[in-house]
Amino acid sequence: MAIKYACIVPHPPLIVPAVGKGEENKITATVAAYKQVAREIARIKPETIVVASPHSVMYGDYIHISPGKSAKGAFDRFGAPQARFEKTYDTEFVSTLSDIAFDKQIHAGTLGERDPVLDHGTMVPLHFIDQYYQDYQLVRVSISGLSFLEHYRFGMCVAEAAQKLRRKTVFVASGDLSHKLLDSGPYGFAAEGPAFDEQVTQAMRQGDFGCFFDFDEVFTEAAAECGLRSFIEMAGALDGLGVKPTVFSYEGPFGVGYGVCGYEIGAADESRRFGDIFEQKQAAKLAETKANEDEYVKLARLSLETYVKTGKRAKRPEGLPDEMLNSRAGVFVSLKKNGRLRGCIGTIEPTVPSIAEEILRNAVSAGTGDPRFDVVTEDELDSLVYSVDVLGEAEPVQSIDDLDVNRYGVIVTKGHKRGLLLPNLEGVNTPQEQVNIALQKAGIPRNDKYTMERFEVVRHK
Repeated sequence: MAIKYACIVPHPPLIVPAVGKGEENKITATVAAYKQVAREIARIKPETIVVASPHSVMYGDYIHISPGKSAKGAFDRFGAPQARFEKTYDTEFVSTLSDIAFDKQIHAGTLGERDPVLDHGTMVPLHFIDQYYQDYQLVRVSISGLSFLEHYRFGMCVAEAAQKLRRKTVFVASGDLSHKLLDSGPYGFAAEGPAFDEQVTQAMRQGDFGCFFDFDEVFTEAAAECGLRSFIEMAGALDGLGVKPTVFSYEGPFGVGYGVCGYEIGAADESRRFGDIFEQKQAAKLAETKANEDEYVKLARLSLETYVKTGKRAKRPEGLPDEMLNSRAGVFVSLKKNGRLRGCIGTIEPTVPSIAEEILRNAVSAGTGDPRFDVVTEDELDSLVYSVDVLGEAEPVQSIDDLDVNRYGVIVTKGHKRGLLLPNLEGVNTPQEQVNIALQKAGIPRNDKYTMERFEVVRHK
């Protein structure tokens, strides 16, 4: 057991006196809690401290591990260039971690560092730790746009690297909670803000890391949190271990939630394999979803799976309902993986003789032709959830007041440019948002003149 201690900490730059210039006195509970955590780390005397920071080099599909022998940083951006840091990296740990992640097919490594300078998500924790202990080497890791489970598995790689090297290691998960707690805060208020902070601090307090997986990403985006994936990486590093949590503080006087929690490491506990538990739940949920698919969705699944596995297009099966064979309509096929969009392609108007043929074509396109995503691979097929939208006839509208995001999709047109957005999509709450996204997809500037149409859909899940 090489991970000796772990903690969740915030990273407001103003907590550093050179930056805060007295403002740090408004979060004295956080300051005191930080010092308690730092003293605990000093007591352990780790050889390596791993800091997961949301403000390190970040990619959508790759967890970055900072390379090199050392790195420098300062709070220049926050008006305090005199507050400086220079840290030596544990290069052996970084190399071992990268190799383990590669072997386990985790998308992580040292490639693509755009900026080697230490970020404030790393420097704020070090500001406190260094007051009590400095005889350590640093490993700085980022978060990414990958799934929660991928971050958890990466955290497991951190623990494996520490164990393999017999490195006495502390894991610091740097991250603020919601940024939408108060109207006077930097991002204003959203009801999701306090709700997120209440739920995540409860999970922190109980050491119930499985709850981290339960957060819906639309909800977390509305709450404007930044630390959840850092916390999940920490949870992965503690996979299968008992913990004794101590929540030292929580406060949010500036409209941003700051939580400080430490975890003493206990004995092995097989009931705390949260990644495995989540995968089992997802598998059961997906099996139930597949069992309840209607003929439209089954046809989409058949089409894409046949193409990915064989390179050939599926033939239309026997026994399809008459409305799929004798009717024509535009069809959109959407794919999701782990709750996140994995592909969506469709036709505004019918292009082939039947809805069935439209589904067969567009399902393949959704999995292989959406320019926003890589081509779906065979090992992903069992993880995909499909939906099929059959479009009704479009009708022109003169005003945005004629739209309803839950009932109608929208088509915007200028010349040969057309953009479409389906109705009832997560995160699209107003007709103006719906139109703006459709305009962006079409490449039409918002201040241009354009026409609008609305349409209804029958959604098959």
